Amino acid sequence: MNMKDQLDLTLQKFEHSSLGEHYKGKVRDNYYDGDKIIMITSDRVSAFDHVLGTIPFKGQILTEIANFWFERTKHIVPNHIIDYPDPQVLIAKKAKTLPVEVIVRNYITGSLWREYSSGINGQYGFNLPDGLKKDQKFDEPILTPSTKAEYGLHDEPISRDEIMKGLVDRDIYLKAEEYALQLFNEGKKWADKQGLILVDTKYEFGLVNGELIVIDEIHTPDSSRFWVKNEYQSRFDIGKSQKMLDKENIRQWLIDQGFSGEGTPPKLSDEIRIKLAKHYMELYNVLLGKEFIPETGDVEKRVINNLDKYGYKI
Repeated sequence: MNMKDQLDLTLQKFEHSSLGEHYKGKVRDNYYDGDKIIMITSDRVSAFDHVLGTIPFKGQILTEIANFWFERTKHIVPNHIIDYPDPQVLIAKKAKTLPVEVIVRNYITGSLWREYSSGINGQYGFNLPDGLKKDQKFDEPILTPSTKAEYGLHDEPISRDEIMKGLVDRDIYLKAEEYALQLFNEGKKWADKQGLILVDTKYEFGLVNGELIVIDEIHTPDSSRFWVKNEYQSRFDIGKSQKMLDKENIRQWLIDQGFSGEGTPPKLSDEIRIKLAKHYMELYNVLLGKEFIPETGDVEKRVINNLDKYGYKI
């Protein structure tokens, strides 16, 4: 497979009004069909709340990894999956989405480290101890929730107390925290077996007929950080960045270009698009323990054909 051939065949958007009411997120194009959602995972990549372009096979990788986890954890936490008509399409239950994301962190890195190292502390309703080092492991996973912003706006840190004061019913939010920690523990154990560290991750939840379920995606390279386990300690000891198999690679590339969210992001070169695709594939292979088989060709045409077979005419 020549990766360059796929660069012009990626799914940048999927906008077809015949499918119903359309909601465009940073990565997904969702269509509402009664009590169901048709979720099309594009190949868009975003960072620092900016959509940057597309990455070959990204939507397929995200969807297949998410489905792996939904299946693996459905006995722990109910989820929104109904069917899977295409490698980049899910038919899901329509849920009333909680207006917050529950983020579980086992290490201080990424945005939390950037905040902490610049003197910001206490934004989640508790203070982190002084003297932590970049990429240091916490004694126990911590919860750092954020508001769930609309497309184009910034998610903001928020404390548990602020959430339960008016955003989310207390019992529902505490159940979401409990589910998040159970999911994280399952993900951490599996990743460890595969030679990876599940560093941190975000979960989104919603209500269907009063039942709390997990929605969106679980433990994908977009929603989670993964490090290579056997390199962690030696890199940490000398203050060297960890070997990452996730979207943090693109964030670091942007930072190296002098961009961290303000202004206009730099254009992604074909080289960085291919490099990031290879990181995503590597994570898929290691995390799932099997080789990723890419669906080459025009993604939009394939999705339209598969939705047509499923009964959705475009």
